[in-house]
Amino acid sequence: MIKNKDQLVSHGNVEGREVALKIIEYALESVNSYKATMRMVNIDDDTLFVDGTKYDLAKVNRIFVVGAGKATYPIARALEEILDDRLSGGLIIVKRGDGRRLNRIQVVEASHPLPDEAGFEGAKKIVKIVEGAQFRDLVLCAVTGGASALMPLPAGDISLEDKRVVTDLLLKSGAKIDEINAVRNHISKIKGGRLAHYIHPAKIINLIVIDEVAGKAWGPTVPDQTTFQDAFKTLKKYGLWDKVPETVRRYIERGLQDPKLETPKTKDFEGLKVQNVILADNELLCKAAEQKARDLGFKPMILSTVLEGESREVGSVLATIGKEVVMKGRPLKPPCILIAGGESTVKVEGESGLGGPSQELVLGASLKISGYGRIVVASIDTDGTDGPTDVAGGIADGYTVGRAEVEGIDIFESLVRHNSYEVLRKLQDAIITGPTETNVMDLNLIVVTRK
Repeated sequence: MIKNKDQLVSHGNVEGREVALKIIEYALESVNSYKATMRMVNIDDDTLFVDGTKYDLAKVNRIFVVGAGKATYPIARALEEILDDRLSGGLIIVKRGDGRRLNRIQVVEASHPLPDEAGFEGAKKIVKIVEGAQFRDLVLCAVTGGASALMPLPAGDISLEDKRVVTDLLLKSGAKIDEINAVRNHISKIKGGRLAHYIHPAKIINLIVIDEVAGKAWGPTVPDQTTFQDAFKTLKKYGLWDKVPETVRRYIERGLQDPKLETPKTKDFEGLKVQNVILADNELLCKAAEQKARDLGFKPMILSTVLEGESREVGSVLATIGKEVVMKGRPLKPPCILIAGGESTVKVEGESGLGGPSQELVLGASLKISGYGRIVVASIDTDGTDGPTDVAGGIADGYTVGRAEVEGIDIFESLVRHNSYEVLRKLQDAIITGPTETNVMDLNLIVVTRK
């Protein structure tokens, strides 16, 4: 799965690097959305079993699959294999460049992280499909991380370009993903649970891969826990209210005054036939990492599965814990591995280079562990794409800063310019996985070897 392992273990703390990479690969396999779907969905004669719930297919007229996201294609592929000719059709929207097709489900490629016309047209087609669903039909929804950008259908008189502007501002602001989604849910016709009402009266099965720190089921067919007030507060908090397009401000202002515009809440789902199935989440990822660490002879500890904050600062804190292990034997004695899941963010102001949160986290950590040769820090975005780059993340150890200095690289200056990608590429410390068939936020490891 990691395509450049030989390069990554050719220098520095080789033992610690090898261990970190083995754990990353094992953990990613544990949250593979294709395998999770094959485990949880199966057919026996005329009965469909979904995570233990039975559906009598003799009483089902048609079955559709719809969805969007970076881990949606493997779910749809599994469903095609399981349902075969029982599947009536459907449509999913995936990140452009995947170049993959299915037999019964249309695959639309669209832009991520900024929405585009292809995603807009795909979202309209999804609505058309599900609007035609009847009482005896079944709609399986595979919505995973990235769906908000891939499935844009703006509300009111908000244009697609307006949606692009808002998304770009939010992504650069350092806002957390749940804050970003609070805004996106409230300027959309289908997000925040609204798509479920288009599907009614058909039955809905949500197959969910969670990529939010809150760890709750989410998506266009799940009740929304946020409000227009939350969307307004987020834009104010990050100084974006006066920067977003006027159409967006007007629509949110209307929503603050008119309860009818609010996204559906739990009470609004009464009478709808919905089953939510969690295929994978960050908890499962971190527990798999914990198990693999133990198998490799290291004492493991999960520090958190809800880690948030500015990436370089998070990296600095994790590195400090690693140093505490070396110096004081706390919270564990070496050899040990500390595991942290969650999602750090990067606030970008003005001109910037190329990089991503996991890459910045690793470089931030490298400055703290310089000279501590027993410590290795690794961080990846589990979908295989960290920020707008072609790498999943990076790895560093106590020798990284010294190697950078020999190459004439100033890591601190690179962090200021948000140019972590170039640094890690030059140091041969960028982790490359390609698409991973999952998306459950980030995995961060601190490996402390015996010597």
